[in-house]
Amino acid sequence: MSATPAHHPNEAPVGRERSRLLCAVLAFGVIVLGLASRRYALLLPSFLRKSAGDSLWALMVFLLCGMLFPCRSTRWIAAVAMTFSACIEFSQIYHAPWIDAIRAYPLGHLILGSGFAWADMLSYAEGIAVGIVVETLLTRMPVARRSTP
Repeated sequence: MSATPAHHPNEAPVGRERSRLLCAVLAFGVIVLGLASRRYALLLPSFLRKSAGDSLWALMVFLLCGMLFPCRSTRWIAAVAMTFSACIEFSQIYHAPWIDAIRAYPLGHLILGSGFAWADMLSYAEGIAVGIVVETLLTRMPVARRSTP
């Protein structure tokens, strides 16, 4: 009988670290989808026009957190991604010339947004939930066994 090594609840199980490369590739794909959701918003159903971009933004944050902290648990990554997203959303209440000047640039607007909306918090939670589901499905896939020479 072999004992499985104990791990801290905020850490991924031993041997189940995230692939930084996979997280980066997925984040890039999500960025492309997010930009497309803004550019081609009229092609989306009306209920997705506003929320798709916000959900994808939070999914990107989830993936980037996973890339930066590959040994942390999914729960920890989700909590950090939601906290970061909420902080960015609440920062939109604050308006000063310097931050509004940053928001006036396209990249600044994409990262910081412009106006606070409670509905965006739900969109962030949806995007992070998608990340949790995808990561859970990926981690349940069998790990390929390496043959020893």
